[in-house]
Amino acid sequence: MKVTDIHRTTPQPGKAVRALATFDLEFSEDVRMFGLKLMETPSGRFLIYAPSANGGRRLATFSPSLSDKIADLAASELERANNSHGSNSRN
Repeated sequence: MKVTDIHRTTPQPGKAVRALATFDLEFSEDVRMFGLKLMETPSGRFLIYAPSANGGRRLATFSPSLSDKIADLAASELERANNSHGSNSRN
């Protein structure tokens, strides 16, 4: 599992749960997801939101343990992207 692209989002003042980044994730050579969101709660916990379609219905959900793994991976990649020559994406 790897993040193939990540972009920091524009901060949204006043939101309790804030969006940090959008990213694409390759689960395996057979499965990729695009447009996932890395979110952060006021307590500092990271959450993952899948994109919506069909009138706002979620395209995917993840078990709590998988969601935590994806969130940790995305947060690490965002940090790496932020530290690499001022870039905000990783390809």
